[in-house]
Amino acid sequence: MKGHDMGEKKPIPVHVALIMDGNGRWAEMRGVTKLEGHHAGMNSMKEIIKKADAMGVKYLSVYAFSTENWKRSREEVGGIFNLLVKYMAIELKEMNEKNMKVNIFGDWQHKLPEDAIEAVRDAVVTTRNNTGLVFNICLNYGSRDEIVRAFNNLLKEGRTEVTEDDISAALYSGDENGNVPDPDLIIRTSGEERLSNFLLWQAAYSEFAFTDTLWPDFTPEEFESIVEEYRTRERRYGGR
Repeated sequence: MKGHDMGEKKPIPVHVALIMDGNGRWAEMRGVTKLEGHHAGMNSMKEIIKKADAMGVKYLSVYAFSTENWKRSREEVGGIFNLLVKYMAIELKEMNEKNMKVNIFGDWQHKLPEDAIEAVRDAVVTTRNNTGLVFNICLNYGSRDEIVRAFNNLLKEGRTEVTEDDISAALYSGDENGNVPDPDLIIRTSGEERLSNFLLWQAAYSEFAFTDTLWPDFTPEEFESIVEEYRTRERRYGGR
């Protein structure tokens, strides 16, 4: 990561988004199953949520399951959703007690297994009036699909011309989930340096940070270090 020492540090990012990459490689390196890698990744996610909340981040978005992830083996996909159900069952009470709000970005009400749909719905309904950290789970999510959906919904309303604000409002991050601001910082683990169909519209002016650390090994300390490095950057939003 390249730092930009501009003197006085800027505020903590309001919205941090995470591409949690490397569970499979982590498992392969240790000679364990991919499901064990996803389980380790889930544990890392829990710790990063706590750290983000403690640091004052207001919105945290995670790329949990993409529209392309259905190409994986049936066993792996099933295992991922079983982990999701267990996570929601175990963590929901604590998330609610900590005043966290859960949003879901993606087409989660149709293709997911029924128990996963119920677990997700319970989390959304239980936390919908909370006012603390907003935790956006991108689930069966693809950004191109999101943009197409937004345009189709606008067409159904009879629009013949739209503005950027209209499109932003029609995205998953828009009106239906309380108008989540665009991410200030997007972090991707595991050494890959691409967006992989994640928040393409919303990332127009985001800062990026890439780390070689595989997601299950990504620690709260590294998260804090990246956030602190972000705070030294000068964001110009296309200006000089």
